[in-house]
Amino acid sequence: MKKYAPVPLDFSELNTYSIHGRHSKVTVDDFARPVRSGMSVAELISGLPNQFAGVDFPEFIDRVTTSIKNERPVLLGMGAHVIKVGLNPILIDLMERGVISAIALNGAGIIHDTEIAMVGRTSEDVACVLGAGAFGAAKETGEVLNRAINQGAKEGIGLGEAVGNMLLRENFPFNEHSLLAQARRMNIPVTVHVAVGTDIIHIHPDANGAAIGQCSHYDFRVFCRLVSELEGGAYLNVGSAVLLPEVFLKALTVVRNLGHEVKRFTTANFDFIRAYRPATNVVHRPTLEGGKGFNFTGHHELMIPLLAAAIVDRLGEV
Repeated sequence: MKKYAPVPLDFSELNTYSIHGRHSKVTVDDFARPVRSGMSVAELISGLPNQFAGVDFPEFIDRVTTSIKNERPVLLGMGAHVIKVGLNPILIDLMERGVISAIALNGAGIIHDTEIAMVGRTSEDVACVLGAGAFGAAKETGEVLNRAINQGAKEGIGLGEAVGNMLLRENFPFNEHSLLAQARRMNIPVTVHVAVGTDIIHIHPDANGAAIGQCSHYDFRVFCRLVSELEGGAYLNVGSAVLLPEVFLKALTVVRNLGHEVKRFTTANFDFIRAYRPATNVVHRPTLEGGKGFNFTGHHELMIPLLAAAIVDRLGEV
C-alpha cells in the first residue's frame, strides 16, 4: 500500500492578534440577570440577555403597548392550534382589557371553538377513526355550524358574526370559554377565512358551498376594512403557517390599492417552527414601507402567556 501523500499543514507562521483589541459581539454586559423569587414580569423582561429575541421581545412589547395607548388597533390572526392548547381564557382576557381589537381565524378555528362551547372539549384522535372513515363525522358539530353559516348567508352577514350569534343564541354551557361567543358579546369583530375542503364541516350533508363562500368573502372584506385602519397599530400572526399570512398580504395590497395609508405598523409571527409564508408575508414584505416585523419561535402555550403578561404588566405601569 502506498504512503498517504498529503503532509499536514504547518501553523507555526500563522498571524495572530490580541483579543484585547478585537471587536467582540458578546460581552458580559449583554448577559442575562439571574431570576429571583417574587420578581415582577417587568424585571424578568429587563433581565433578558441583550441578544436576538432578548432584544426583539422587549422592543415588540414597547411597540404593541404604544399602539394600544395611542388607541391604534392590535389585530390577531391565529390558527386553530392556539385554541386547542387551551389559550382561549388568556385571549378573552386580552379582549376584555382592550388589547385585542379584532381576531381573524381559519375555518378550523370555529370548529374547535364551537365544540369547546358546546361540550367543553375538542380535538378528536384522528388516527383512531380515520381508518373507519369516521374522522370529522361528529353530528352536532356539522349541524350546528352549517346551520349558523346558512343562516348567516340569508342575513347577509359574515361567518364570524353568524357563528358568534349562534353561540349566544344557543347559550351553550361553556360559552364563557369560547372566543367567538365572548367576542360577539363584546362586539369585537371575528373574521373567518375558509379554504373549502379543509374543514370537517364541509363533508356534512348540511354544508352549502355558496353560503360558506358568501360569508367568508364578506369576512375578507371586513378584514380588509380592519387592515385599512392598521397605521400605527400591530398585526400578530399566531400559529398560521399558510392561510392567514396569504390573507393578510392580499388584504394589505387591496387597502393600499384603494389609497389607504398603511405603512408604519408593527407585525410579528409567533409559532413553534419558522415557515416561509409568515416570515415573508407578515414579518418582511408588509413592513418594507415602514414599521418593523418580528419573528418569535416557541410553543404557543408558553409564548402567548408570556406575551400577555408582558403587555398587561407594561400597560399597568404608572
